[in-house]
Amino acid sequence: MIRSGIVVLLAALAAMPAWAGAQKEEALAANVASTMRRSVSDANAPRLVFDDQREADAWLGEMSSRLAKRIPDKWTRERLLTAIHYEATRAGLDPQLVLGLIQVESGFNKYAISGAGARGLMQVMPFWVRSIGNAQHNLFDLTTNLRYGCTILRYYLDIERGNLFRALGRYNGSLGRAEYPNLVMGAWKGRWHWVAPLPVKTAAAGATPSLVR
Repeated sequence: MIRSGIVVLLAALAAMPAWAGAQKEEALAANVASTMRRSVSDANAPRLVFDDQREADAWLGEMSSRLAKRIPDKWTRERLLTAIHYEATRAGLDPQLVLGLIQVESGFNKYAISGAGARGLMQVMPFWVRSIGNAQHNLFDLTTNLRYGCTILRYYLDIERGNLFRALGRYNGSLGRAEYPNLVMGAWKGRWHWVAPLPVKTAAAGATPSLVR
């Protein structure tokens, strides 16, 4: 019985995110809290935010192939990627950065729980629900977690005046240390780097297309 309990404990520890930290609870100015509260209460359905459908299709296809080993089911992958792109863009963040952060924080495990109690894909601390949300918000819900996580990272970027290194440190509760920001930025620029395809040039009206010989 004791042995089986140890096995369960070791399995649980192995499933814990390796680099998930803990955002620090702090008093929010009334106007900041109000803005964040509106952000996490947004009820719009996630969608890809691109001006060009060709670019949207290319992005989704490429990111889906990169995520396939972690999330084998295509429908689940594309639903997650669509939500990431929507929530990141809505918060003024690079979706590729958010993908890198999720890789480091939870390894794309929506049910991840850190030793400090942070939850879900973006490892959001439960105190945020009390501070800017409501009791019905479930941090294990995919869209809710992304909405909170992107809103929180945007807040940290704003108070750090755009300094991503320091904002990531705040997000992880490791402000002043280089390990976590370097890991996230490494994942962002390495695994999740994205260059949009060049736009297709169309022939001018009335012009005769040239023949390829």
